[in-house]
Formats: sequence, C-alpha cells, structure tokens
Amino acid sequence: MSDREAEFREFVAAQMESLRGLAYLTCGDWQAAEDAVLTVLARLYVKWSRIDNVAGYARAAVVRAAIDETRRPWWRRERSGGDGLPEPVVPDLTGAVHDRLELRAALLKVPPRHRAVLVLRFLEGLSVQQTAAALRCPEGTVKVYTARGLDTLRRILGVDLEERHAVV
Repeated sequence: MSDREAEFREFVAAQMESLRGLAYLTCGDWQAAEDAVLTVLARLYVKWSRIDNVAGYARAAVVRAAIDETRRPWWRRERSGGDGLPEPVVPDLTGAVHDRLELRAALLKVPPRHRAVLVLRFLEGLSVQQTAAALRCPEGTVKVYTARGLDTLRRILGVDLEERHAVV
C-alpha cells in the first residue's frame, strides 16, 4: 500500500462519521447522506495529492452533494417504505436527546441552503468566510441565510433559541 493510500484510509477512518452526520443534517435522509459521502470520497481519492485543506474540501463537497441528492427528480417521486415508519422511542434521563431530536426535526423544515449554512456555521463551527467559501457564495448571502434560517427555526420551535439553551 502506498503512502497516498494510507493517508487516505486514515482520513476516511477519522472523518467518515462526521461527514455522514453533516450530510444527514443537510439532506435529512441517511441513505442519501451515505450516497453523498461516498460520492465525495471517490472524487476526493482522485484529487488527494492536489488538495491542500482536505477536511475543508470534504466538508464543502459533502454539503453540496447532500443538497444535490435532495434535488434529484426521483427524490420527489419515490420514497422508501422506511420513511413513513416512526423512529423508535428511547428513554433519555437527561432530556438532551429529546432536544436534539426536536431540533433535527425543525432543521429538516428549514430550506436546504439555509440549513446548510446553519449546519456549517453552528454545528461545524465555521466562520462566515469559511462557510461562504464552502458553499461558493458571497459572505452577505451567508449572513442573510443565517438570519433567515434562525428566524425559521425560531418560528418552527415557537420560542427564542437562547431561552431553550439549545445549540444550533
């Protein structure tokens, strides 16, 4: 195995779950998220030696791929049978899981581009500039999408996010 392959395998092992989670939060479907991540990793392997910031490239590419997955025509026509089944309820003594599930459900109601900005800004911790670079849009657009996305979340949740102590 070459050094290039070893580095790539290390990267995938370290980042796979994070990238899958990011894709899921962006598109709201585990299968589509998995497809998006695997597509990006295949492209990343080909470009591996030419990319300086691999983690940043991968995050940005996964968000774009996850958004693209939701725009495909088959997404609107077909749904798997599992989408209609309720998620199993698991009791949680701390209440944190309930808050996360409620926030996840609310995030899925936010438009995809706004959701992508919120996920990158607040869950991935990227700055306005980094988010703009990842989504290939102006910084002003990131600021507007952030404000609109947060307003949408507040409206959906029915309370001020700061009062809930929820982290977006």
